[in-house]
Amino acid sequence: MSSYEIYIAIVIMAVVNYFTRVFPFLFFRKNDLPPYVVFIEKFFPAVIMTILIVYSVKDVDFSLAPYGLKELGGIAFTALLHITLKNYLISIFAGTIFYMALVQYF
Repeated sequence: MSSYEIYIAIVIMAVVNYFTRVFPFLFFRKNDLPPYVVFIEKFFPAVIMTILIVYSVKDVDFSLAPYGLKELGGIAFTALLHITLKNYLISIFAGTIFYMALVQYF
């Protein structure tokens, strides 16, 4: 890439980043949010947790040792955290860290 192309890419990324930051203030000036935004706000954390579960078990062969114990342990740990703490962010981040530690060190 030439310097000219790099500068154009930086400007485009800056404009897109600025638009995503300003978007909510431009289009949602009223206090009440549209129903689709409320729907996304309500169900998005559960969707993210489902995606993480599918990602963690998609390549597991349950017929070979260790029979998916690491993945199931990560899922159980995340579920336990969420049931006890009722906080999606803590559950997602701590569960992901726990799963990655199991995969890397055990």
